[in-house]
Order: sequence, then structure tokens, then C-alpha cells
Amino acid sequence: MKIIDMKIVVVGNPWKNWIFVKIFTDEGIEGLGECTGGLMTAPNEGSLKELKSRIIGRDPTRVNELIDFVRKTLFLSRGGNALSGIEMACWDIIGKTCGRPLYQLLGGKVREKIRVYANGWYQGPREPQAFAEKAAQMVEAGYTALKFDPFGKAYKFMSREEEILSMDIVRAVRRTVGEQVDLMIEAHDRFSLSQAVRLGQLLEEFHPFWFETPVLSDNLEKVNEVASRIHIPVIAGERSEDPRELARLMSANKIDLINPEILGVGGIGGLLDCFAAARCFDCFVAPHNAQSPYCTAANVHVGITQTNLLIQECFDDSAAPWVSEVLLGFPKVKNGYIEPEDVPGIGVSLQEEEALKHPYGDKNFLWMFEDGWERRKGNK
Repeated sequence: MKIIDMKIVVVGNPWKNWIFVKIFTDEGIEGLGECTGGLMTAPNEGSLKELKSRIIGRDPTRVNELIDFVRKTLFLSRGGNALSGIEMACWDIIGKTCGRPLYQLLGGKVREKIRVYANGWYQGPREPQAFAEKAAQMVEAGYTALKFDPFGKAYKFMSREEEILSMDIVRAVRRTVGEQVDLMIEAHDRFSLSQAVRLGQLLEEFHPFWFETPVLSDNLEKVNEVASRIHIPVIAGERSEDPRELARLMSANKIDLINPEILGVGGIGGLLDCFAAARCFDCFVAPHNAQSPYCTAANVHVGITQTNLLIQECFDDSAAPWVSEVLLGFPKVKNGYIEPEDVPGIGVSLQEEEALKHPYGDKNFLWMFEDGWERRKGNK
């Protein structure tokens, strides 16, 4: 089997332009991958175009060989989101060729379903009551875990007034959903070390499941320092592009949770490497997943096979209503859990005619250090 062509499709999701790649083969089997970059659409699209000549003529079923070849042509770069999407499209082709869902090719299930936490649900004003009302809706829909960022446009430090508002938001959500629902507090790399420690201590009364990326994720020493000074689990890793960096983070024995991003670490194979690295340190993985439902499907296929999966992030129930017309076949959350579809490959198809109705938008980005980013309006 040989790759004969590649096609790029950009879909204008309101808060993040999604990038999909289709791989075509001489045997008529197609593979779909995703290459979305949160704040970079054109650069990732350009990377895909440049990689096209390197994959034409190669066998997509020899995916490890193909990825190794491309990385060497990139002077040992890991290839970013573009190569991750190509890699996942190749795995999609392998599954279709074998007539098996991807998870069966990765060793099979170690559990029947995966617990999910909701994100993206707090689309509205940064007010305690607004957050609480939205949280109640997600719990009513069956979710038992919710993640949110209550910190507005904060950067490095917060005024006392802003601290109080942030804690009031968390308090309102906790009072509304009760103690049986887990809360994940997202910080988006915002804070200085001292501010992160202070906020972590203030959050302790609400018993959050974790405090996510409180300081710059690539400052491993500060991530571990925050973890050692508060009584809340700290999770980090979504910005890492190399499982070896995550291994260095875990080796300090200050954290036991990581959240690698499948598009950042190299696709299916890269995410498997992260699970393996975590097992070496008795750590658990909660994959980051802030892209389209395609990435939800890919993450679920991997996670269902891994003994040290903790929980899976999911935005899908807060996506635009037209998403289920653009993407078909992705798994749905039921009563707070999700499981992969039993169809060959990754199981998701892109409806290009529907995709054309939602073109790229130059405001479809989350500028998280500006007022109102929580509304996720994009070009709307």
C-alpha cells in the first residue's frame, strides 16, 4: 500500500479552528487525522503542505518507519501537530485495512468504559452564579467531574479583589454540585510561583481533584515546587512535546498525574510512550483533549487499553450544535463515561460539504489573557 495524495480541511470552530488531514492510498483506503493548533492555524496548515512530498509513495501501514523517516528529514524534530495528525491518519488506515477498531490493535481493553470530565461548559460571564448554573446543567447531563478556569485574564499575580472573585466562583460551583462531583481547577500556566502557592492553599477548602498547570509548564522545577507546598494534587504536561520531558517532571516524585496532549507528543505512538513513561514512576495519565471530537475518539482508543489511565477530558457536549453534522462516528458521553466505537480504525469521518459551511475564522481563538475569553465566541 502506498500514499498517493493528501488533503487539508480547516473547519471554523468558534473558539479554535480545527485542522484535519485526509490521507489517500492506492488501494482506495482513506485515513483521517487532526492537526489542530490552539493559537496557530496557518502555521500548522503550512507544515502539513511541506510534509506532503515526504509521505507520498510511502506505506502508511508501516507507520513507525514513516514517522522516523519524516523526523529525520526535519533534522530530528518531532514534527509538531502536523506530523501527529498524519500519524493518526495512518493508524486509521491500519485499522481499516485490518477491519479492526484501533484499540484492538493496541492490546485490547483493560476496562469497559472511561470516566470523563467536562470542559468548555462555562461559556458566559465570569460571575459565580453563571458558573454555578452551567455546572448544574452538566451534572444534570450525567457528568461527575467538571474542569474550569475561574481566574479571568490573570497573569503572574492577582489583586485581592480578583482572588476573592475567583474563590467565589469555585465556592458557588462547589455548593451547587455538592461534594460528590469532582472539580478540576485550571490555571492555564498563568501564575508566578508565589501566587500559585497562595491560590493552591486558598483552594484547599473546596477539595479539588487537582490544580492544573499553575505555573509555566516547561519550568519543571517550579511545577514540582508548587506541588510540594500545597495539599492538592498538581497536574501538568499538556505543553510537553517529548515524553522524556514528562519523565523528568515525574522523576522528582512531587506529582503523580500528567496530562499529555496527543497532538503535541506525536499522535497515537507518542501518547503510548507517555503512558509507558508514567508507569515507570507509578504515575497516572489524564490526557489533555481540547480539540475536536476526532481527538476524543483517538484518546479513547488509546486510554481504553492503558492500565494507568485516570480520567479523560472532553469538550464535546459543549461544542457548537453543527459539529455532529461535520464529524460522524465519534463516541458520545453517557452518564459521565465514554467508550470507543467498534468500527474499523478510529471510526470518525469528516463530511466535507458540511465542513465548507464553517470556514476559517480569524477570531476563532482563545486569547486567555484578555477579558471575556470564557465566552468562546470567536467569529460569532
